[in-house]
Amino acid sequence: MKGVGGAVAAGAGLPYIMTSVSSGGFSPSEQITLGFIGVGKQGMGLMLGFLNQPGCRIAAVCDVDEQKMKAAQEIVDSYPLDVKVKRLMCAGYRDFRDLLARKDIDAVVIATPDHWHSIISIEACKAGKDVYCEKSLAMSVVEARAVVNAAKRSGCVFQTGSMQRSDFKFHQACELVRNGYIGKLKNVRLCIRTATFPFYPVPCDLPAEPVPDYLDWDMWLGPAPWRPYNSRIAPPMGSSGWAHWRDYEDYAGGLMTDWGAHHFDIAQWGIGADDSGPAEIYPADGKEFKMLTYRYSNGVTVVRDDDMEYKSILFTGTEGMIEVSRNFIDAKPQSLLREHIGPEKIHLYKSENHYANWLDCIRSRQRAICDAETGCRSATVCHLGIIANRLGRPLKWDPSAERFIGDGEADRMLSRPMRSPWIL
Repeated sequence: MKGVGGAVAAGAGLPYIMTSVSSGGFSPSEQITLGFIGVGKQGMGLMLGFLNQPGCRIAAVCDVDEQKMKAAQEIVDSYPLDVKVKRLMCAGYRDFRDLLARKDIDAVVIATPDHWHSIISIEACKAGKDVYCEKSLAMSVVEARAVVNAAKRSGCVFQTGSMQRSDFKFHQACELVRNGYIGKLKNVRLCIRTATFPFYPVPCDLPAEPVPDYLDWDMWLGPAPWRPYNSRIAPPMGSSGWAHWRDYEDYAGGLMTDWGAHHFDIAQWGIGADDSGPAEIYPADGKEFKMLTYRYSNGVTVVRDDDMEYKSILFTGTEGMIEVSRNFIDAKPQSLLREHIGPEKIHLYKSENHYANWLDCIRSRQRAICDAETGCRSATVCHLGIIANRLGRPLKWDPSAERFIGDGEADRMLSRPMRSPWIL
C-alpha cells in the first residue's frame, strides 16, 4: 500500500454494532492494511471505528493480555465486509515487534497505556509503518520530541488521537477566535475535572496480587519500573469502568495528560501555538494563582479552571466569548456563531472524521490534522503543568529550545529513566 501516494466500546465481551463496510471505490492497490497494538477498551473502540472505514482492513492485533488479543481476533474475523474487500484472517501477537515485522502491514494503531507510546511509535516509524497513536503522545517532553524526530526521518504519516480536532464545534470555535471575531484574545479557561482520575499522577502503592496466567505482566510494564501486579492497573477483560493505570506516574499523567491532552490541544489551536507553547507556568498557590496558569508570549493566559460549570473550553476576548465542549458551542454575542468566514480569512485544517483523515493522508502522503508535532506540543503543555505542580514554583519555558530558563532541576524532569532493555 505504500505505493499510493465514536464512542468507545465497552469491551470485547459486550455487544457491538456490526455494519457491512464497503470498499468505498478504492482499488485493491489503495486498500490500507492495519495492525492494532493494544486492544483493551480504548483500542477496541478504535478497532471498531476503523472496521467501519472504507478502504482498510485489519490483518493483525497485539496485546500482552491473551484474552483481549483473542477477543479482538474473533471480532475482526467475524466482521461483515463488502465482497470487494479481500478478507484477511486476523493474526494475534503478544509482542508488538512481531507485528511490526510483518511486511504486509501498512500502518499501525497504538492504544497501549501511555508509558509504551513513544517506544512503539518510534519502532513503528523505523519499520516503515504509518502511525495512529492515542493521546497523550508520550510520558515526557523528551520522549515526545523523539517521536516527532522519528516520524520526520521515516516520512511517516502520523496521527495523534486528539479527536476533538475533527469535531466541527471545536473547529468553528478556534477559527472564529483566530480570525478575531471575539476581538483580541485575552484568556482561555478550561475544565478537565472528573471523579474518575486524579488531576496529577501519584506514586503507585497498590498491594501485590497474583498475576493472571493470560497476562504477560513483565511486558505490560515494559519501560516502567518493576512492581507487583494489581488488577486496578490492568483489569481483566469485561471489567466495568476504566483501567486506573492513568492514576499512576509510572504509566500516565492523571487527568493532566488524559482530558488535559484534549482540551489544552484545543486551547493551543485557538491561540495559534501549535508549533510553540507557553512562556511561563504558574502552579496553584492559593493566592495570586488559584488554578494552574500558563502565560504565552502574546500575553494570553490559559487557566485550568475546575470551577467551570461544564467540562469545556472558554475563549474570552476584548469583544466577546466562545465556549465549546463535546456537547455544545455557545457564544456572546450569539450572532458570532452565524458568521461566514470569508476566503480571505484564516482557515484552519478541516477534518470531519479523525480516522478517515489519517487514512486519506496515508494515500495522499499529506500531513494529518493532528500530526506528531502537534501531538508533541499538546503533550508538552500537560507535562509542564505536572512539573510545575511537583516543584511548587513558577517556571519560565523556552518553547523553541524546549528547555526551562535557568532551572536545571526542572530540566531534569523533562525525561524519565526506562527499565532495561527498553530505550528510545
